[in-house]
Amino acid sequence: MADELAGFTIGVTADRRRDELAALLQRRGARVVLAPALRIVPLADDTDLREATRACLDRPPDILMANTGIGMRGWLEAAEGWGLAEPLRSVLARSYVVARGPKARGAIRAAGLHDQWSPASESCDEVVEHLRRRGVAGQVIAMQLHGDRQPECTAALEDAGATVIEVPVYRWAAPTDPAPLHRLIDLVAGRLVDAVTFTSAPAAEALLRAAGDRTETVLEALRGDVLASCVGAVTAEPLVRRGVPVSAPNRARLGALVRTIVDELPRRTVSVKAGGHLLTLRGHAAVVDGELCPLAPAPMAVLRALARSPGRVLSRTALLRTLPRGADEHAVEMAVARLRAGLRAPRVVQTVVKRGYRLRVE
Repeated sequence: MADELAGFTIGVTADRRRDELAALLQRRGARVVLAPALRIVPLADDTDLREATRACLDRPPDILMANTGIGMRGWLEAAEGWGLAEPLRSVLARSYVVARGPKARGAIRAAGLHDQWSPASESCDEVVEHLRRRGVAGQVIAMQLHGDRQPECTAALEDAGATVIEVPVYRWAAPTDPAPLHRLIDLVAGRLVDAVTFTSAPAAEALLRAAGDRTETVLEALRGDVLASCVGAVTAEPLVRRGVPVSAPNRARLGALVRTIVDELPRRTVSVKAGGHLLTLRGHAAVVDGELCPLAPAPMAVLRALARSPGRVLSRTALLRTLPRGADEHAVEMAVARLRAGLRAPRVVQTVVKRGYRLRVE
């Protein structure tokens, strides 16, 4: 259905594939807020990458850990520029190749290499455990890094007797324009988005780091009203560690990520019968008898407050607390008027003289 996510607002923290993910969500009716948390900076001309490549040629690795598709492609492209692509492919072809996930596997096969094993969890820890059980004493392991160094993985393999050549192909950096990320943090803290998507663990860490002194406020929102949707278990780990319940597909694919959101968000909606109409509250809209009615933040906040206690009278003072700071009781009256107009169902919200407002429930 084209309108499965109509009325919902979803934040996208990805950078490289943000347009693809946004298109998948928008195709289903969602409003998308693009806010890259990180960007990838290639290191094709970096001295460390060239030295790591030379080390692999001088001491051909017994094992290749391919962590990411973009990393493997970037490494081979850099080697091509240095005139070392064929020698590098030749030594890697003799290695026991572990592809951490499907993207790394695709890059390996596109290069004409053959992968022998992949972890079900797509986690570095499972790769390390597999290699330790297989035996790595006296062997050389080329570890293509996933952005930052992975000191725990490197140390575990070295403790098992291996020599690890770390291959840094790219690094994570802050977004060129941090304003969209800070805007998304504002929306999450104010519970004005319904979900935030993450496609890498570093992006999740970056969003929380950028939140600064509002980190706990953001975490509270993600533990409650705002769905944290991650492409896989590895991506989810920084949030899970902080007590955030996470939605993630079994297979780490963007399409699967979108399907989990399509399944999850509608289940979190609130429905109530009032004034002879069936209302279903979505993120920035109400569905009235099957018709989507987008609402501005203030009327939507009033409707949510009334729907939490259907039939109960809420005073103007109580409703004022749901509106942005600086609002007064006149702003409550304006929000209610706009709410009635937006719903196109004036009998839904009842004025109780000298007391406040209520939903006219049946």
